[in-house]
Amino acid sequence: MSLNKKSKPIDVIVVGGGHAGCEAALAAARLGCKTTLLTISNDSIAQLSCNPAIGGPGKGHLAREIDALGGAMGRVIDRAGIQFRMLNTRKGPAVWAPRAQADKTLYHVLVKKELEDQPGLQILQTEVLGLILKGKKVLGVKTLAGLFYGR
Repeated sequence: MSLNKKSKPIDVIVVGGGHAGCEAALAAARLGCKTTLLTISNDSIAQLSCNPAIGGPGKGHLAREIDALGGAMGRVIDRAGIQFRMLNTRKGPAVWAPRAQADKTLYHVLVKKELEDQPGLQILQTEVLGLILKGKKVLGVKTLAGLFYGR
């Protein structure tokens, strides 16, 4: 398999536009890598499917770490949040957990805007079928449309 002759090399390909994919794509582009985020649907980028919450006792520490490293999640929830609570306040401070409920639509719109405005990052709507390998090295991905992205 060969890559598209007209495509420019891509340093980082991120598959999926969920929380992790969005943060990974933004981080790679901010580091100066030519980055492409591949998602099945642009309308599902940063979609808060069933529980529109950021933080809480299970994942709150992760949200704070992403925020401390300059990620988008904290900035966006500050703008898209509709309720902010501290959970477990009847217990000791070691288990207190901030949680923010988000306006699902606004959260999606704001994260998508951050992605679109990030220099060095492109978003492509396509489905990835598999990896293009050379030995144990990943060279790129093959999409449902028959296109190849990578180096």
